[in-house]
Amino acid sequence: MKKLVVLGLAAVMALGAPFSVCAAEEETTVEHPSGLKIGCAVQTMSNQVWAQQMEEITKDAKEDGNEVTVVECKENANTQIDQIENFITSGMDVIIVQPVDPDAIEEVCKEALDSDIEVVCWDEKMENSSFNWVIENYDLGVEIGTQAADFINEKFGDKGCEVVVLGYPQTPILLERENGILDALKEKAPNAEVVANQPAIDTTEGLNAMETILQSHPDVKVVCCIGGGGATGANEALKGTYGSEVPDDIGIFSTDLTDEAIASMQNGEFDRCVVAITGNAFVCGDVIYDLSMRYAAGEKLDHEVYRDLIPVTPENLEEMITK
Repeated sequence: MKKLVVLGLAAVMALGAPFSVCAAEEETTVEHPSGLKIGCAVQTMSNQVWAQQMEEITKDAKEDGNEVTVVECKENANTQIDQIENFITSGMDVIIVQPVDPDAIEEVCKEALDSDIEVVCWDEKMENSSFNWVIENYDLGVEIGTQAADFINEKFGDKGCEVVVLGYPQTPILLERENGILDALKEKAPNAEVVANQPAIDTTEGLNAMETILQSHPDVKVVCCIGGGGATGANEALKGTYGSEVPDDIGIFSTDLTDEAIASMQNGEFDRCVVAITGNAFVCGDVIYDLSMRYAAGEKLDHEVYRDLIPVTPENLEEMITK
C-alpha cells in the first residue's frame, strides 16, 4: 500500500504541483500499525468519488491487517452524531469523519479524543480533531470558475456567453465552492451571463437539471459544477442534445476526477477541465489512510494538512491518472 501512495503522489509531482504531504510521503519510513479498528463516517455513499475513496481506504487497511467500518449519514447531522457515538462505544482506534455540519459534531468528537481515539476530519476545519485534511473550498470554486472564464474568453472574446452553475447550497462547504465559481466568472469573464443556477449533487440531479435548463436556454455554452456527479449528469444531457457531434465552444468545468470525467475527456466529450483535489479518488483514499496511520504511529502532523488543487485537461489527463 505504501508503494501505491508514493506512486500516486509522484504522479502529482510530475504535473508540477508538489504539496507538503508529497515530500513527506516519499521520505517517510514510518510503518503502518496493524490490528486497528477504523470507523469512517461519510455524508453519503451515493457520490461515486466518496464511494471509491472508502473502497481504497478499506483495501489499504486490509493489507495492513486493520479493519474498516464505513457508515453514511445521508447528510443528516443527528445521524452522524449517533454514528460517531457508536464508533466510540464499539472501541474504534481511529475515526475518519467527513462532517455534514462540523459544529454539530464538535462535542461528540471531543468525547472520542477524550477516549484516546484518533479523530481525522476530512474537508472541514474542526477544533476537536487530531488533524484536519482540508481544502479551501472557495479557492477551489475560484479555480473552477477561472478555468471556465479562460475558455469563455478564448472562444467568445467580447461576445456574450450563457453559463449554467450546478451547485449544492444545502452543504456549507459546497456553497463556498459555488460562491468561488460565481465570483471568478464575474471578475474574469464579465460578458458571461449565468442564466441558471440549480442544485445537483449526483448524476441524476445533474441530468434532470440540465435537461430542464436546456429547454429554456438552448444556447448554453458553459456548465460549471461543484462536483463530479453534477458534471456527469450535465455531460449526459449535452450528449442527448448534440448527439455524437461535440461543438468545440461548449464545455463543462468541475472538480472530482471521476471515471466518467476521465472517459468524457478521453472520448472528446464535453468535460474540458476537472480541478482534481490531491489526485483521483483512489489516490485520495491512499493519502488520507496513510496520514491517519502515520499519526497513529506517533508521527507529528500539522493540525491543518492542506491539499493541492490540480487542473486536469485532456492534455495532461493520462499523466494524472497513472497511479
